[in-house]
Amino acid sequence: MSQITDEIKNQIKKRRTFAIISHPDAGKTTLTEKFLLYGGAINLAGSVKGKATARHAVSDWMEIEKERGISVTSSVLQFNYGGYCINILDTPGHQDFSEDTYRTLMAADSAVMVIDASKGVEAQTRKLFKVCTMRHIPIFTFINKMDREAMDTFELLDDIENELGIATCPVNWPIGSGKEFKGVYDRETKKVELFSDTHKGTTQGEVRKIAADDPAIKEWVTDAQLAQLMEEIELQDGAGAVFDQEQVSKGELSPVFFGSALTNFGVETFLKHFLTMTTPPLPRISDKGAVNPMEEKDFSAFVFKIQANMNKAHRDRIAFMRICSGEFEAGMDVFHVQGGRKVRLSQPQQMMASERKMIEKAYGGDIIGVFDPGIFSIGDTLTASAEHFAYEGIPTFAPEHFARVRQVDTMKRKQFIKGINQIAQEGAIQIFQEFNTGMEEIIVGVVGVLQFDVLKYRLENEYNVEIRLDSLPYEYIRWIEHTETDLDKLTGTSDMKKVKDLKDRPLLLFVNEWSIRMTVERNEGLVLAEFAR
Repeated sequence: MSQITDEIKNQIKKRRTFAIISHPDAGKTTLTEKFLLYGGAINLAGSVKGKATARHAVSDWMEIEKERGISVTSSVLQFNYGGYCINILDTPGHQDFSEDTYRTLMAADSAVMVIDASKGVEAQTRKLFKVCTMRHIPIFTFINKMDREAMDTFELLDDIENELGIATCPVNWPIGSGKEFKGVYDRETKKVELFSDTHKGTTQGEVRKIAADDPAIKEWVTDAQLAQLMEEIELQDGAGAVFDQEQVSKGELSPVFFGSALTNFGVETFLKHFLTMTTPPLPRISDKGAVNPMEEKDFSAFVFKIQANMNKAHRDRIAFMRICSGEFEAGMDVFHVQGGRKVRLSQPQQMMASERKMIEKAYGGDIIGVFDPGIFSIGDTLTASAEHFAYEGIPTFAPEHFARVRQVDTMKRKQFIKGINQIAQEGAIQIFQEFNTGMEEIIVGVVGVLQFDVLKYRLENEYNVEIRLDSLPYEYIRWIEHTETDLDKLTGTSDMKKVKDLKDRPLLLFVNEWSIRMTVERNEGLVLAEFAR
């Protein structure tokens, strides 16, 4: 095997790929925007709600996102800063779209968790955090909105440790909050970074740094605030966890930073520290063992997201893939493992939300979007290696809400089938058919109810099809492990429904949890699974 070249190695070493996760409204999209502002990718940042600056956030592109001020799909953004090439995966904060976030986390090497200083850890953060710990990825915490009244700093740290079960190590410490927010104290340099107005966060602003024992500091910070700061730092030094890079890399210790993304305060400090604490792209598990980007010269990647109609004029589909090793070149031929054939990766692009730029080259750690003629599925592996292997799959989550879908105008059958199939292939919804029938009756399953609204909205706006949704009482779904099981001979309960998915796999829907147990007891040898493999 020929060795990986130094040029490719150096390019991969520069890469940092991370996902931003948080509860809705904690300021995640705003923080993403500010990273881009510091990376010189945009000149003027716009807040999501658009009140203060009247611009929509760059990372939100779908009409429904602009209307509601929420992120529905994960965007992928790339920029350069301080000699690094950074890929940010911005995820939806709303719990109804958590499935998209789970898949995105599979493509990231680390996660930035944004927490609202006045609310602490919220339900959604817990759920997403579980996925990070399952994958042992490093987690960095940015406590946002210090420019508003905040919880006590020690309480916030306790909240993270108790709720998420991870030790914390504050890299800096806030001085006041809300109107009294003066800045942060850097524990390593022992300097105070003072807060200055940044015209509602549209410009970078200047950060003044003064040593904590410099008499000039009294112009900015009151004696009482200074005394409180020194007392809190002494407490933290005595009782808090010590910074340990190894523990951070294993996902056992989270470095904590304080700031305000809206006013840009603390964002650049966080970015600088974060880049030195995170690692370049790591090895990935495949069925032939771990694939290390620093050793494997051949290109390989996996698809973690598919998005249709990003460009209304073209009605296109883009497959987003995470490059795991080697160098990508536009128009290259690679082997599509699940499809069992060679494919040409055409129109490779990187995203700046809805603005795209065509790219010629990309490297391990990068995220690229390629044109998908309808052949890719989430979890597929592509490789230029002579040895064909597959990366470990991405689990399909069990939907918790079901509805029967009917089109209002039966003449638009073709558009309806095309639209619903495309949206299902993106993984936003799952579709099932009645066992024994064709596509006459379509049952849609979603993880969160809001996805029904998105489905309705997209079918009307992108495919010109109006639908009616009748909700069904089912709450539990189980895949049948042995696909050769004869569904006709299955003895179930009265609240059970037999269906099949797009791949013709048999499934059972139940209203009550106890029906699942009863059905298994009544049918010898029947094995039901919560996840589709």
